Amino acid sequence: MLVRCDPQDNEAGLKLLEDLTTNANQVQLEVLEEILTQNENTEYLMGYLHGHSGKELFKKKVPVVNYEDIKPHIERIANGEPSRIITAQHITELLTSSGTSGGQPKLMPSTAEELDRKTFFYNILIPVMNKYVDGLDKGKGMYLLFIKPEISTPSGLMARPVLTSYYKSSNFRNRPFNRFNVYTSPDEAILCLDSKQSMYCQLLCGLVQRDEVLRVGAVFASAFLRAIKFLEDHWKELCSNIRTGCVSDWITDPSCRNAVSSFLGKPQPDPADLIEFECNGESWEGIIKKLWPKTKYIEVIVTGSMAQYIPTLEFYSGGLPLVSTMYASSECYYGINLEPLSKPSDVSYTLLPNMAFFEFLAVQKDNGEVTQQQGHCNGGCITKDQEEEELEVVDLVDVKVSHYYELVVTTYTGLYRYRTGDILMVTGFYNNAPQFRFVQRRNVVLSIDTDKTNEEDLLKAVTRANLLLEPHGFLLTEYTSYADTSSIPGHYVLFWELKRRNNNDLSEPDPTIMEECCSTVEESLDSVYRRCRRRDNSIGPLEIRMVKPGSFDALMDFCVSQGSSVNQYKTPRCIKSKEAIKVLDSRVVGKVFSKKVPFWEPFRKETK
Repeated sequence: MLVRCDPQDNEAGLKLLEDLTTNANQVQLEVLEEILTQNENTEYLMGYLHGHSGKELFKKKVPVVNYEDIKPHIERIANGEPSRIITAQHITELLTSSGTSGGQPKLMPSTAEELDRKTFFYNILIPVMNKYVDGLDKGKGMYLLFIKPEISTPSGLMARPVLTSYYKSSNFRNRPFNRFNVYTSPDEAILCLDSKQSMYCQLLCGLVQRDEVLRVGAVFASAFLRAIKFLEDHWKELCSNIRTGCVSDWITDPSCRNAVSSFLGKPQPDPADLIEFECNGESWEGIIKKLWPKTKYIEVIVTGSMAQYIPTLEFYSGGLPLVSTMYASSECYYGINLEPLSKPSDVSYTLLPNMAFFEFLAVQKDNGEVTQQQGHCNGGCITKDQEEEELEVVDLVDVKVSHYYELVVTTYTGLYRYRTGDILMVTGFYNNAPQFRFVQRRNVVLSIDTDKTNEEDLLKAVTRANLLLEPHGFLLTEYTSYADTSSIPGHYVLFWELKRRNNNDLSEPDPTIMEECCSTVEESLDSVYRRCRRRDNSIGPLEIRMVKPGSFDALMDFCVSQGSSVNQYKTPRCIKSKEAIKVLDSRVVGKVFSKKVPFWEPFRKETK
């Protein structure tokens, strides 16, 4: 079901939303019927449905799967076999997910039609925003958008991140003029592969056009704050460029340089002086409102793991609303925020029933932790009485308010009953379409930017680093972690409690050894983390804080005082409570940072 939306026709766009959400169940049935009819002869569905279709048969015969279940099919396509393994449509590219498998990014199939579906999604956001904010057609948006490296698979299909895919597509590059969505950044700056040159040029264009800017933002809160930190480090040079009308010599990308030079035009000493005055002040509190005085809001995703950046955003924002407009992933674009000016803590997303067929795997909250309520899963789950019991999966319109679910999707691109790993809570309904609050990613314990480190990967990395301590007579008795975002960029912090094999020796490990432990942990984490560290500079050096003996007993005492059961207590491998962090921080006896940047290169798909 490919729906069109004219972003400049607010009335038609809002009516379309009303129709889709009012008829959510019927739309979902049509979507599933269309997907099954189109793909009934694919190898994947033939294996379960044998050429038949129908919702009941689909839900009875086709299993709910994880990435590891479908990975062999996608790898066959990456290695040159036909798209018809999983979809009747021609797969035009593979999208690299921020989640990983075997240390490498997951690959998600995509098609030309799916780009059109994403264009609809972006277009439908505009009338919703116009409903709440007037005059967005009277100025521009300073949206800081970036592309990332891509590689060619053995089949010739490109593998690239989902946003890189969209920004490089003709849907974006040849988009018709839309007076409600004019960017300060030229496409050449957005499409510059050198992230430093791209950042510099986009900020330069945003500053030159500061009096026209009505909204600012990036996709993720972390990326926007990284841009503010970049501005703190480069504002003098940026002011010099504006004052002289000349771009810095180190901007060497020809397309980017030419496009930005046309924006600069002649020397502009007065704007440069104003920007310099604001940047040179005693504090950068409220700097966004000072530099872009007509700005109405900051558009960034601040739900999920990005919520940790809200205090820092509020410091820089000068009281501007923080707007999270959409919920999407590499697998599929899901839903939009129909009340974009709501507080970040109140944000709910309404899933658009035309985007995919949505199902929901029931989960429960157990002592504050979300756990699966089923038998067939890949670990970290609570089983019911019968291990063979079927998954409790419900349709979009059958979810219950205040209940928790993992999102399961069937897409037009060849994913069938795929577990996304996203845990959602139902907050209500808009017409007949449910609204959800994003709770967390399944099994993810640490995240700063697009990285998603789970408990298993963290354990493997810590175990490998611990091998460096053993020859020196030290034992790692306990550890936990947290994502420290008090500075930009944020970084991983590990608390380690160490014990000497010789109980009478109270000495601490040599700092050089601990620095090697930091580096070993980083080298052992997945490619997305290492890319963020090495290429994107969106994560800072990992830190290990050594705590004195008995610190984790004190942490347990604190958790028990907050309601945890002594009998069921397990050391959390990630702590988010400020009070819990203080318990360990007050017992730190030494700290070290990684002095090496971990190795990273774009992953390679080898023909098997």
